[in-house]
Amino acid sequence: MKHLLSALALGACLSLPAAAQTLAITNGRVVTNAGPQLENATVLITNGDIVAVGANLSIPENARIIDAEGGWVTPGLFAGYSQLGLIEVALEGSTTDQNAGDSDFSVSLDVSDGFNPAGSHVPTTRMEGVTRAALFPSTGETIFGGTGALIDTAGDADSLFQTESFVFADVSQSGASTAGGSRPAAWRYLEAAFEDARGYPLRFATHPEGLVLNRMDAGALAPVVRGNRMLVLEVDREADLRRAIRFARENAPLQLVILGGAEAWKVADELAAANIPVLIDPQRNLPGSFDGLASTLANARRLHAAGVSLAYTTRTDDGYFNVRLLPQHAGNAVGNGVDWDNAFRSITLTPAEIFGVGDRYGALAPGYAADVVVWNGDPLEVMSAPVRVLIDGEIQDMSSRQTRLRDRYQNITDDTPIAYRR
Repeated sequence: MKHLLSALALGACLSLPAAAQTLAITNGRVVTNAGPQLENATVLITNGDIVAVGANLSIPENARIIDAEGGWVTPGLFAGYSQLGLIEVALEGSTTDQNAGDSDFSVSLDVSDGFNPAGSHVPTTRMEGVTRAALFPSTGETIFGGTGALIDTAGDADSLFQTESFVFADVSQSGASTAGGSRPAAWRYLEAAFEDARGYPLRFATHPEGLVLNRMDAGALAPVVRGNRMLVLEVDREADLRRAIRFARENAPLQLVILGGAEAWKVADELAAANIPVLIDPQRNLPGSFDGLASTLANARRLHAAGVSLAYTTRTDDGYFNVRLLPQHAGNAVGNGVDWDNAFRSITLTPAEIFGVGDRYGALAPGYAADVVVWNGDPLEVMSAPVRVLIDGEIQDMSSRQTRLRDRYQNITDDTPIAYRR
């Protein structure tokens, strides 16, 4: 926090190169994630980076001006869980690449190889202010889904900005079923996989198979075992969360992140003490399985109060076409007792920090990428919407297949007899 505040003060004093490509977003209520909201402030952007934020800034003569007209100016939203660009039509198998149930590989399946930046759900997500997202695989025949990545929503060929960001595994009720029918089986599989990865590559010098992993999968898990890559575990039940905390302690320097966490509020203090971040959907309040009998809308509030590093997801609304509902989920968290600043941070800076890019994304401060959204109202209010979205300082198209279909058909005159119009 002190670092960001210092950077803001420093940035306000910077002089901009005369020939730089500069944007100035003026007359906005600016949320920096570095301190109090700034009224009637300006965000200066040069060559894709933020160089200054504050009131009464000197704007270069060559700058392009974007007048926020009193609206809110915020960092772009960061979705802590998504399957954007992996699924086009969920019920049509030829358009889905989130898992590979028949593959001989698991950990080494790289989700970035299936990402389609031109997918139709990418622009609809961008239009709602989401500029970055973590890209998750789903599990297939083992508890491991594969290796995840980080993307932006510009829809460009280079939208993948970090590959091999983390490994995803499931040890919840569904993972137990995959592993052989019980949670002991799931945890034993995970422990055996870690043993294979610790022995990589020597264990595989004369044979391609380990205890449970082949050579390729063991190689992909090795950085996790060594603490150089995160392991995201899907866990919901209180007892399983305690087991996960113990697993992290026994396998230090493992970087563990929890996904799901339906009953995480019951072990909030332990999670905070173990410095284990959690990705939750704050709207999850119904027991969809026996893993989540203690689901509650107070989950987010209680986790924040305990000091858990917390990012929000939209998993109750699906992860490939409704990621755009992220601010609505955060707004509902506020409606259930979460402080506004904490809720907004949980869809911007905190997920960026969890995935190791919090020094570049999720805040409006000098040195950060210019992922900026201009809103016509409070971004956590359901009736507010973005009017401008910038990614790396580039103004983004605010149209999608949905808006083009709307524009095409909304004013068509139907000349058929009235009996044929229904």
